[in-house]
Amino acid sequence: MNENDRSLSVNIDVLLAHLRTLIADARKEAKRTVDVIQVRTCWEVGRHIVEFEQGGQTRAAYGKKLLSQLAESLTGEFCRGFDPTNLRHMRRFYLAFPIYDTVRRELSW
Repeated sequence: MNENDRSLSVNIDVLLAHLRTLIADARKEAKRTVDVIQVRTCWEVGRHIVEFEQGGQTRAAYGKKLLSQLAESLTGEFCRGFDPTNLRHMRRFYLAFPIYDTVRRELSW
């Protein structure tokens, strides 16, 4: 291997190192962004369920069939993640943090 080939090899290694860092950083940022969106979506789903259940009242008259009906429809359309248990968790999440800005302070991204 001559001097030019070795120089090219070193330069490619440097380029690859930069590209690896760039790609790894981008993937981390994408995961963080998806996490933020997922949390916001779960909070919003919980909010909509609570508001629907309460129907403008301060206390809800919970119907057991509501979560089952929602789960059936949402799972049929979006697949996993919307079973009655998860919907119940989303509802509890919203009730625990009714002001979204408090969620951002409690969870560290």
